[in-house]
Amino acid sequence: GGLTTKVHLVVDALGLPLDFELTEGQRHDSIPAAALIETNRPSCLLADKAYDTDAIRGQLEALSSEAVIPSKSNRLSPPEHDRDLYKARSEIECTFNLLKQARRFATRYEKTARNDSSVVAIGCALLWLRI
Repeated sequence: GGLTTKVHLVVDALGLPLDFELTEGQRHDSIPAAALIETNRPSCLLADKAYDTDAIRGQLEALSSEAVIPSKSNRLSPPEHDRDLYKARSEIECTFNLLKQARRFATRYEKTARNDSSVVAIGCALLWLRI
């Protein structure tokens, strides 16, 4: 088989891409999160349960960032999150949906990480050009 990659994407409140990182498909979502958080320093992070780790929550707390992350079911004392604000996380799903309308992005046709990264970057640039 070919290269299996996963795109980790940071978007703003309007769903416009700000930053991304490619990792191997089997790598857990929370692993590239630390670098993306450090680089982008969000005031608020809306993320799914995959990002519910003590390390990510600690990093956000150190930056005085609000963590809007639902807790995993195995947490003994789950922290609260703003359920109304969490609904805005749909923006990231919409952004991925727009990117997937480009066949090269959706099918992961590229065989190298460099080319795959270029396709993602071009797709993100095109989303910015839509404004």
